[in-house]
Amino acid sequence: MTALQDRLAYPFTDGRLLVRALTHKSFGSDQNERLEFLGDSVLNLAVSDLLYQQFDRNDEGDLTRVRAHLVRQDTLHKLALGLQLPEVLRMSDGEAKGGGAQRPSILADALEAVIGAVYLDGGFTAARALVFRLFEPLVAQTTSEVWQKDAKTALQEWLQGRKLPLPTYRIEATRGKAHEQVFVVVCELASQGWSVSGEGASRRAAEQLAAQQALQRLQASAS
Repeated sequence: MTALQDRLAYPFTDGRLLVRALTHKSFGSDQNERLEFLGDSVLNLAVSDLLYQQFDRNDEGDLTRVRAHLVRQDTLHKLALGLQLPEVLRMSDGEAKGGGAQRPSILADALEAVIGAVYLDGGFTAARALVFRLFEPLVAQTTSEVWQKDAKTALQEWLQGRKLPLPTYRIEATRGKAHEQVFVVVCELASQGWSVSGEGASRRAAEQLAAQQALQRLQASAS
């Protein structure tokens, strides 16, 4: 735990909060779900603060899209790996043997729980400082594509502009081990009488790919 606090650049006054943040529900009743709930809100506020300060000429839509790009499972998973959270997570033997310590959803939740723990231990200023340390390098690396509308939003607006029904999304299949799952999502457009599918490491990623394919097909048929 001392090494983790060094990586976080935050020394806990109440170390029990950090232990709880790293405890999966499979380990016992004193687990991290409530801290994860709190940390999610703290994270969104802190990232919003960061973007508000750094991009003073961008509107709400732009900032919302970049925040959604940053505060997502894939990003949190990578940050959790960088902090070496798999080495300190507490979970049942069964969960550990099933690859739980490497599962993106568990690691993303644990990082949010850690942020929640820092907030309770040191207040919002401390939590914001941690979020800034983690996310400032990512903000600096954002590309122009991040500022554009995501595929699901673009598809929705395209259909709404023509007064057509919105698409529906459903998971058709999942493949792979628990910590390396691939999701297959179908995007169905009832008004067109067809559907397309997309694959991704998360449901969100698969939905975006399916929406992108649907939008490209609609635009091609309209041209």
